[in-house]
Amino acid sequence: MSDDLDITRLIIKVTRDTLPQIKDKYPFLYLERGRLEIDDSSVKWIDCDANFIRLPIATINTLLLGPGTSVTHEAIKILAAANCSVCWVGEDSLLFYAAGISPTSDTRNFRKQMQIACDEKKSLDVARRMFARRFPEPDVKDKTLDQLKGMEGYRVRQLYEQKAEQYKVGWKGRRYEPGKFEMGDVTNQILTSANAALYGILCSAVHAMGYSPHIGFIHSGSPLPFVYDMADLYKEHVCIDLAFAMTLEMAGVYNKHKMSSAFRKRVIEMDLLTKIGLDIEEMLGGKKK
Repeated sequence: MSDDLDITRLIIKVTRDTLPQIKDKYPFLYLERGRLEIDDSSVKWIDCDANFIRLPIATINTLLLGPGTSVTHEAIKILAAANCSVCWVGEDSLLFYAAGISPTSDTRNFRKQMQIACDEKKSLDVARRMFARRFPEPDVKDKTLDQLKGMEGYRVRQLYEQKAEQYKVGWKGRRYEPGKFEMGDVTNQILTSANAALYGILCSAVHAMGYSPHIGFIHSGSPLPFVYDMADLYKEHVCIDLAFAMTLEMAGVYNKHKMSSAFRKRVIEMDLLTKIGLDIEEMLGGKKK
């Protein structure tokens, strides 16, 4: 990276009317071992070898900051003004640690989400719509939340086995212990990494649209229930299929660069950021796609 790769600079004084919508932004940019700071009205990334590049943050949904990164107060202020979220993640597995909340224009979407969540019938309707997306054939309109969760657990186990057979991969089940990423097999390592990256993208998008990641309709008692709810709509393709498809390619040794590249390609090909906005509206009872 060098100044020769300079991109059109971002002027600090931006307004929400001039910013791209979430669906028009690049999903994420992963950075590690460097520093984010402000230079001449733009956000500049300086890596550990003193190379630097100005980042077009108005067109990026979220920055994933890995190990060895630091950021100045002024850079965070400009990132927030441009509605570019910041997430702190781990190396290799891209473990999701925390997210910075960017201010949104109003609380309209948050109020709508809260009103639905506080209405038992409407909340269950949202859960059913989410399950109906993943269960296109069975009729779920009369199912309770516990019944739906049981169906989901069975479906996911079957999906793992189906993908293992499709890609000729040995599978002993989903296993992950916090802090023991290296103990899992390659398939489980890819699954953990892809899931964490997906959570980061979703958390940023949910915040940017004014919803709360903490108000879920299926998951509860966890840090980011709504993010986990929405992630289940996309995991089959961007996480589960990816993990089994890449297992043989990695030949028993997890490669974070290959995983990140393949994950990013799938996210862009499916136009995930456009889907997130439309899907949230549909799941909460708005317009259907």
